[in-house]
Amino acid sequence: MPDAATRTERVPVGVDPTRASIARVYDAFLLGKDNYEIDREVLHKVQKAAPEAQDLAFENRGFLIRACRFLASQTGITQFLDLGSGLPTAENTHSVVQRINPETKVVYVDNDPVVLAHGRALLEENEHTHFVSEDIFEPQRILENEVVREHIDFSQPLVLLQMGTLHHYNGDHDRPAQIMREYVDALPSGSFVGISHFFDPENEDSATARRMEDFFLHSPMGSGTFRTQKEIEALFPGLEMVDPGVTLCADWWPDGPRLKDLNVAQRTIAGGVGRKP
Repeated sequence: MPDAATRTERVPVGVDPTRASIARVYDAFLLGKDNYEIDREVLHKVQKAAPEAQDLAFENRGFLIRACRFLASQTGITQFLDLGSGLPTAENTHSVVQRINPETKVVYVDNDPVVLAHGRALLEENEHTHFVSEDIFEPQRILENEVVREHIDFSQPLVLLQMGTLHHYNGDHDRPAQIMREYVDALPSGSFVGISHFFDPENEDSATARRMEDFFLHSPMGSGTFRTQKEIEALFPGLEMVDPGVTLCADWWPDGPRLKDLNVAQRTIAGGVGRKP
């Protein structure tokens, strides 16, 4: 089988198959097909710290689905701004919320060329779903973007999602909390924010969490910071948390009773949903 660098005929314009991308690495974790050997290398490295590492992605996806289902069915909100949407897989934000209300608008924001290629295809078949190419860590650029402003009405409550994104910020450790404050300040009252994040539980799982972090940071992807409960809670400035607050993704309103114990990967990704008063 040819390696990633030689499969140029299958590579979308602007994609470098010799450099790992966050979106393609997540796709590899979710057993998708839109990734290259350089992306799978990240998965294999992190699996050295935790063989069940793929469950980080599966729990993140499950949390996204349950949170979106709750928000679409319980809040009456019909506009979603999904930051760092990643590659389309089963049950993306638009497919979950539009099943409940087909008129719900979803604006995805990402700057990965592979994601944008899929996004253009999706636009052709879904008039209520839109894509924006921007850096999600630059709030003012997102908030002033013409497409965002055209399809998201900031005078009415909206849902803002940062699912599995903020832990990929490379820079000052406190900057993600500042980024979220900028976003939250721009939201109208009654809006909701959903966030998931790699988690250091500060217990016997901390050593594994930090080993996974080290493998992520020193992998071809180069990002993947694990934060503590207090640090993740700081990403919801001034918000009223929906019960049970920031908790393991697996514990946020699971779909049924748990028959198996959680593994260490499932115990090291957390999330929450908050409402702006």
